[in-house]
Amino acid sequence: MARADHRPYPSAIVAPLVLLAAPALAQQQDEQLWFQANTNVPIAEDVRVTLEQIARTSDRQDGLYQSELGALLGIRLSPTVELGLGYRWVGAHNGNSGADENRIRQQVVATFGPVTTRFRVDERFNPRGSEVGFRIRPLIRYNHRLGAKGLALFASHESFYLPNATGWGQRRGYERMRNIIGFTLPLGRKMSADLGYLNQFRPARGRSRAQMDHALSLQLTLNLQGFVGAGVND
Repeated sequence: MARADHRPYPSAIVAPLVLLAAPALAQQQDEQLWFQANTNVPIAEDVRVTLEQIARTSDRQDGLYQSELGALLGIRLSPTVELGLGYRWVGAHNGNSGADENRIRQQVVATFGPVTTRFRVDERFNPRGSEVGFRIRPLIRYNHRLGAKGLALFASHESFYLPNATGWGQRRGYERMRNIIGFTLPLGRKMSADLGYLNQFRPARGRSRAQMDHALSLQLTLNLQGFVGAGVND
């Protein structure tokens, strides 16, 4: 009679692999490219307007899926604190099933040595409903200088919390986190670039699966004149 084989190693190997694979299988993954161009225009000694253009592409959403145009009025209260008030138009394209939105935002940016913080509140106006969707976005960024000419390594974290729900689709609660690591590169006396890897994670909410986005992020900033505020990615 053949002797039964009771070796436990197959299950001992398979079980950990299943546990490791479960989070990846439970969430959707996407490769993206994010581009942003900012132009800082001086209005007065401590006042400036930042003109913004954003384009984001996605493998899952068939190319360009979001574009944004906006302006932000910045007022410097001290060498380390800046207030901001702005507007943005947000467009949805290709595989993006969202509606075009108008957004108003307020923010406070404060710098403490190599650390920059930003506290932003968005108001979202969606044509699919009359309710205003509020969004709270705290951000923290660390900048590590690598030389005297503006080259730096940076890392940032931003959380998105939605304090209210709307009939057009916004759901209350913690909505996503956005992490970036990269380099700030000087491109002359008035221009710089932030180039890095962006990871965005949206936890599963309701019937929606968790979403993990991996993006190459490029942000160009042109300072025409006036004060140069702290650099933070949107």
